[in-house]
Amino acid sequence: MHPTTSRRNFIQTSATAGAGFLIANPRATRGTSANSALTVGLVGCGRRGTYDANYFAQNPNARIAGVCDIYEDMLAAAKKQFPGAAAYSSYEELLKSDVDAVLLATPPHLRPEQFEAAVQARKHIFMEKPVAVDEPGCRRLLAAARKADERKRISVDFQQRYGKDYREACRIVRSGALGEIRMIRGAWMAGDLPLRAGHPAGEEKMRNWLFYRDYSGDIVVEQDCHNIDVANWFMDAHPMKACGYGGRRERTYGDILDNLSVSFEYPNGVVFSYSANQFSTQGFNDIGETFIGQKGAISTSRQGYRWYDKVVDERLPAKGYKDPSPSEAPAEVATTYDITEDAVDEFIEGARTGNVENAAFSAVDAMRTAIMARMAIYSRRETRWEDVLESS
Repeated sequence: MHPTTSRRNFIQTSATAGAGFLIANPRATRGTSANSALTVGLVGCGRRGTYDANYFAQNPNARIAGVCDIYEDMLAAAKKQFPGAAAYSSYEELLKSDVDAVLLATPPHLRPEQFEAAVQARKHIFMEKPVAVDEPGCRRLLAAARKADERKRISVDFQQRYGKDYREACRIVRSGALGEIRMIRGAWMAGDLPLRAGHPAGEEKMRNWLFYRDYSGDIVVEQDCHNIDVANWFMDAHPMKACGYGGRRERTYGDILDNLSVSFEYPNGVVFSYSANQFSTQGFNDIGETFIGQKGAISTSRQGYRWYDKVVDERLPAKGYKDPSPSEAPAEVATTYDITEDAVDEFIEGARTGNVENAAFSAVDAMRTAIMARMAIYSRRETRWEDVLESS
């Protein structure tokens, strides 16, 4: 693979398929006054919440000013990780503070309620996915999003939408360089998730929310929404129906699936074939998407993209191979950093400068697509988009 330009030296230009504005890499900025930094409150001090918050803390234009969790041990760990941050045991109290923005990273079934409260508090919002686990949650979140202050930035941690290499791949697909897209393949096969232990029985579902479908939405909603969102983004549409199967081949705890396979159909007839699992694969993993067109294909992942040309594909491994496409994009690009950094940096820059977005709407499309897949798996019958909208 060809190494990409150093993350800390590039000027990030969002592609036409991205957010649409130019920002300098804030981590290369020097001399930023702490008083002008975006103050951020973390709601939910678990693994993902503190991971995201660390990227906020590393950005010289932001500061973690508050941390919130219902469990004292989680709160104490977050206070240690982010010295000087005020501590809160309820998100309502944090929202009453003067923080500019909130990072919502609690279990997903709580997200619509907390998002609604953050909108009412007129905060910038950076929200983890999934943004809801069922259709009532989607409706509640959308209703709040429609009432949001247009001067506030609302971003969702679908990192691919902010990764510069993903944006370039999306531009290639939408430009027609591959011809008309004929089909899509996607997968997330990468092993099991970490299980917490040592807590009281009464805290089990909240501490291990990932493994309970009413808290997480099951794996197709909680995990696989990433690939689903990429497909919707590149296609600029959502599927109209789905059918699929899933099961529990190894999992003995919780009530979620550990493997599944789903086929989606977009309005233009394009089929998206998707597979996922959450059990050991002995070192094998497959996480990403492939868009197959009339004239070629492109495979995307958080590690970069590879552009295949239908006519000369057999020459790809040859020494000195040159991409014959008229595009200046290389045939293969390696992404050498975690694109969560792009999502966080762009949120901070946008919130500080007024380059805002409201990503709640596209995020709900991804949620509804994943919920449609879940309904199809559970019912073992074809499920339509309308079935999701009518569900309760």
